[in-house]
Amino acid sequence: MQKWSPNECKCSITYTLSVVGGKWKWLILYKLFENGVQRYGELKRTIPLITHKMLSQQLKELEAENLIYRNEYHQVPPKVEYSLTEKGETLIPILQLMSSWGEKNKPGEV
Repeated sequence: MQKWSPNECKCSITYTLSVVGGKWKWLILYKLFENGVQRYGELKRTIPLITHKMLSQQLKELEAENLIYRNEYHQVPPKVEYSLTEKGETLIPILQLMSSWGEKNKPGEV
């Protein structure tokens, strides 16, 4: 994902979108909040429409922004777990508001 220029990031909304913008990042953060520590395969199962490439890319970007923590265990077979960092947890109130808004505003089932 192309980063925004410093001039574009002067606005706090623009900065936030540069960190967590896109289709999948909010959902990944929410799944980590909802389910706690998860391995890659567990995350993939909870978000079935995301491709492996996209999940891997989004996890790397979230880790680079210090929103998630990647814990790699040096064993055979390799084991990697993902969890929210303190900084990532500060987004939880926003995620909860987004969830509440979605519940109230999504179209009714037919």
